[in-house]
Amino acid sequence: MKEESGMQKEMKWPLILFAVGVFMAALDNGIITSSLTTLNASFGVSPTWGAWTITLYTLGLAISVPIAGKLSDRFGRKKLFLIEVALFGIGSLLVALSTSFTFFLIARVIQALGGGGIFIIASSYVLSKFPAQRQGTALGLLGGMNGIAAILGPNIGAFILDITGNWHWLFLINVPIAILLFIAGIRYIQEEQELSRAAVDWSGIAVLTLGVLSLMYSFSNLDGVNMLQSLASPMFYSFFLVGVAVLVIFYFMEKRLEGSDHEPVVSTKLLGIASFRWTLLIAFFSGAILASVIFIPGFVEQYLGVSSTASGYWFTPLALASGIGAGGGGYLVDRKGPIWTLSVAGLLSAIGFLLFPLWVEHIWQFVIASTLVGIGFGMMLGAPVNVLVTEQAGENNKGIAVATSSLFRQMAMAIAPTIFAGFLARSFSNLGSNIQSGLADRGIEVPPAALEQYASGGTSGNDVSSLMAGLSKIPDANIRETLLQAVHQTTGQGYNGLFWSAVIFSVLTLIVALVTGRLRQKEKQKQQPEGSLGST
Repeated sequence: MKEESGMQKEMKWPLILFAVGVFMAALDNGIITSSLTTLNASFGVSPTWGAWTITLYTLGLAISVPIAGKLSDRFGRKKLFLIEVALFGIGSLLVALSTSFTFFLIARVIQALGGGGIFIIASSYVLSKFPAQRQGTALGLLGGMNGIAAILGPNIGAFILDITGNWHWLFLINVPIAILLFIAGIRYIQEEQELSRAAVDWSGIAVLTLGVLSLMYSFSNLDGVNMLQSLASPMFYSFFLVGVAVLVIFYFMEKRLEGSDHEPVVSTKLLGIASFRWTLLIAFFSGAILASVIFIPGFVEQYLGVSSTASGYWFTPLALASGIGAGGGGYLVDRKGPIWTLSVAGLLSAIGFLLFPLWVEHIWQFVIASTLVGIGFGMMLGAPVNVLVTEQAGENNKGIAVATSSLFRQMAMAIAPTIFAGFLARSFSNLGSNIQSGLADRGIEVPPAALEQYASGGTSGNDVSSLMAGLSKIPDANIRETLLQAVHQTTGQGYNGLFWSAVIFSVLTLIVALVTGRLRQKEKQKQQPEGSLGST
């Protein structure tokens, strides 16, 4: 009994530290969105240049994910966790002390290189150290921290900015947390990992980094409003094709290393397993679903008419639901398995998103729909995908297996927002016809010049609230109500396209989970005595 209590304590403290680290790292990309205007003014840069604060952080995360995953397999998870936390803390301090925008961007990259690997290392540690019957619950906690931080980031950022009136505190707050995590990590994280003695494939890491960087940068050049035009842009297809070509080269480089004294970054045997490849697709769809959730506060403000100051608070039920879903999903993985859990998650998410275009017109309806969405996508985070993706990876490949699935999720989170924002922006091309139709229904005649002025007022779709506020000042009540209704209708059309897309991604998650389940059964039946890939 005493031995079991000591074992629980040995697992409890690392899990707490990992959960805090995951929350801290995931929070940082969302927390900055609320201060972009302040940051741009502070450094005297345009919004276009200011957007690089997020773009570079995203690129840094994408690069650090596979590197941290592989190096943790090679040098130990405790050591890499401490390095990642230290990098994140130093990067945060440098960001806060930045005196120029160039220095600020360099510091953001350092911060991202530290933050990207924390979730990967934490997940692979749980999958290696925790008993199989408790892995799901622990991974659910980590996934919940990841999801809640991503959702609440903008609100927490706005709160800190309101309290302090200074953007530097958005980053300085990370420093004492990182110091405490580093000290506690040395004390409480026990490392009994059997380290691989094979030489590190540094050339493979460099080629993989270049391929991922090129691919992710190509996605940042997509334009949701003019998608086809941006796909034909050299800034997209040149980087995209280079990224794909480099990753193909990387695959053949890694294949040549199998069985040599150099350990490949990603085992090509692992990539050859059908259930592993299909799990990566699930990870991609879950990233797209998470990206759609980012637009829900805008829906509350622009469509339901809640004030900008209060819209963030109505996001809280969704955040809480995602935490409950992540914990519940982990519990179900331990008892029902990852396929059953992902199937339920996809179904709940699809129903929740479906309610938005078909039913939600009032805030109480929104709470019900968003709770279903939160529970659904929360169940996808952490436990089921990580259990599936590491199932046949073996001890020496757990880190890179989790990192690969996270990279696919990160890619979806880079692509999907552009697609979703395109629905909103393109919907305003219908504003003129919606205004004309509304005026005709009421028998109101408006001069063509005035009609054109009304119709062009929101074509960008960037600030619906300001547009509505301007239209509210029109003295003629009939015209005012017609125009406001037209804007409301147009906004709804944009969000409907977004939510229908999220329904599709949720249904695809359900279908792919069922396919993966069938493949797992076939692979288990054909499994040979030597078992997993663990001994590279």
